[in-house]
Amino acid sequence: MKRAIVHMDLDAFFVSCERLGNNKLKGIPLIIGGGDRGVVASCSYEARRFGIRSAMPIRMALRLCPEAKIIKGDYELYSNLSHTVTEIIQERVPIMEKASIDEFYLDLSGMDKFFGCYQWTKEIASAITKETHLPISFALSTNKTVSKIGTGESKPVGKMEIKELEIQPFLNPLSVKKIPMVGDKTFQLLSRIGIRTIHTLSEVPMLVLQQMIGLHGKELWKKANGIDENPVIPYSERKSISTEKTFAKDTIDIHELKRILTGMAEKLAYQLRQEKWITSTVVVKIRYANFDTETKQVRVAYTSADHTLSRVALELFNKLYTRRMRIRLIGLRFTDLVHGNHQMNLFEDTEEQMKLYQTMDYLKNRFGADVVGRASGFDFGR
Repeated sequence: MKRAIVHMDLDAFFVSCERLGNNKLKGIPLIIGGGDRGVVASCSYEARRFGIRSAMPIRMALRLCPEAKIIKGDYELYSNLSHTVTEIIQERVPIMEKASIDEFYLDLSGMDKFFGCYQWTKEIASAITKETHLPISFALSTNKTVSKIGTGESKPVGKMEIKELEIQPFLNPLSVKKIPMVGDKTFQLLSRIGIRTIHTLSEVPMLVLQQMIGLHGKELWKKANGIDENPVIPYSERKSISTEKTFAKDTIDIHELKRILTGMAEKLAYQLRQEKWITSTVVVKIRYANFDTETKQVRVAYTSADHTLSRVALELFNKLYTRRMRIRLIGLRFTDLVHGNHQMNLFEDTEEQMKLYQTMDYLKNRFGADVVGRASGFDFGR
């Protein structure tokens, strides 16, 4: 059976959400992000014309466009609207994958005989815009890579169908940077040897690419040739992640309890970032020696930054632990998760903090989750 894979992407999602309730924000260069030392979480198409892009330092963005308006952002609003869009799609398609807070894959394979996949996708996009007033673009093709590239080429508010025989003519003139897995380093490497278009890349022997960039060489060659067998993974929302520790001997050592809690927060936050989740609720649990169990929770701005989550966890512990009895168990849970790209908290974190997390996560990925962390979370043999 011939595959029919759709990629849908809400256009400038954060910006579009903010504009729903404020007409004064329409048509102007708009930046969603933190303060002067923060980074750009999202920006309007008007701002992009000045060269502004996501993850750019706010200071640099303002140098490019001094008249741009900056809004801190409301992730709860974005989460709620994303959930609405998710439900609209789920009601209408057999298989849907939620790739991020504003990005979806739909597998409509076999539905052509009933509706016509392109027409069906147009009706879904129209339903989304009608119910949420959010602009959305999509592309339909035979696999995820081609449909994603197609959506990018059709934006904003674009609609595109790339049939099987049209795939290579569509891909060939595009920059290799359009391939989802090609980052700046890979692009620079390919550019140095004259490979700048997908057409040129598609003609490079697979073994040569493997020698140049390692294991990903084969996958890159396949994508350049319009080949992608990756399935659309059915969506399921994870509600929480948690961890807890039961002590062999009940303790009243506050310093040690806080050290353990800090370490828990750091490890869970790392897990959030690896699995591309952010959380808005922190829950701390303690069980006393007499088996009485108490919990306390608080909502926070959506984040996966452990410096924020550990601080909140310690504040909760200070409020929760009031009986001065020995503790048998301590636990930490992050709930109300939203699936999205790793953002930590682009609305609050500074450029320096972003770079620190990127470096720490790189070291953990390469050498193990326990290789680096905050001093407050380590046991130095007390």
